Amino acid sequence: MKKVVTFGEIMLRLAPPGFLRFSQANSFDVVYGGGEANVAVSLANYGVPVDFVTRLPDNDIGHCALMEMRKRGVGTDKMIFGGDRLGIYFLETGAVSRGSKVVYDRAHSAMAEIEKGMVDWDAVFEGAAWFHWTGITPAISQGAADACLEAVKAASAKGITISTDLNYRAKLWKYGGDREAIMTELTSYCDLVLGNEEDAEKHFGIKPEGLDITTQGEHVKAEAFLSVCKQMMKKFPRAKKVITTLRGSISASHNTWAGVLYDGKTMYKSPEYQITHIVDRVGGGDSFMGGLIYGLLKYPEDDQKALNFAVAASCLKHTIKGDANLVTVAEVEKLMGGDASGRVAR
Repeated sequence: MKKVVTFGEIMLRLAPPGFLRFSQANSFDVVYGGGEANVAVSLANYGVPVDFVTRLPDNDIGHCALMEMRKRGVGTDKMIFGGDRLGIYFLETGAVSRGSKVVYDRAHSAMAEIEKGMVDWDAVFEGAAWFHWTGITPAISQGAADACLEAVKAASAKGITISTDLNYRAKLWKYGGDREAIMTELTSYCDLVLGNEEDAEKHFGIKPEGLDITTQGEHVKAEAFLSVCKQMMKKFPRAKKVITTLRGSISASHNTWAGVLYDGKTMYKSPEYQITHIVDRVGGGDSFMGGLIYGLLKYPEDDQKALNFAVAASCLKHTIKGDANLVTVAEVEKLMGGDASGRVAR
């Protein structure tokens, strides 16, 4: 299968055990993860050759993050070293009516201090067919935004398929960069764009026509996003597909989950899943993107099957602790086939 490259920051995730609040914690569980790293792990699990590119501090913690990627079968030889620290985020896991909370501690991280010219993109993209980035990377710092632009330009020049998950994060974009201008230029190079209604509105001012999305609650309708997809394609004519996940939040523990894909002519809608006892929803969108890239590589003529694979894969991610989706193709296909019994495999 064709080689994929992802680029972004991997962080140290520290979370109180179980559903404890920060103020109750006497210890933290350690996980390494980040949007683009999570996509890479998903793809490696599915047997796709994948490299993750980032900048790590040359210390024990940086090497722990590298080892985590290597353990999962992700290529790490294109990573670069420099800077003093790995970015950290603290996660308080919500339950029922109490939502989860994230506190970032990633200022002056190795990745935040990356600059254009540090990565040899010609070497990175040798033999690659797909490049994936997210809106988190340019939100970290101007240097990260510059490096990301350098990457998409190099990938575009080589004819590589480029995808993005727009991933608006309200707690980032603190360095004073012009978010809309930066994201518009970066997204203009993309062949596939994943984003929900908040991403489209916050980055580009695009809203669903004739619909107040905040009134939808758990009854999110796929048709509401057709106007968003059309507006996105008009703004970004290179985009061949616009995709969104449809999350209905009944509570922190119970969500509905589906997705839609628009190719400029047809709007594909996945089955909807009821996720009634969420273990960990962090990385849900990343697991969707990983599943979608795999699906589009595996079934290049069947967008419906690719979308269904992505939604089933990310549904399973909600049952797995940690950032990354540690499932196999067989497990995803089993759920796609309608077996959601969870029975013991003996």
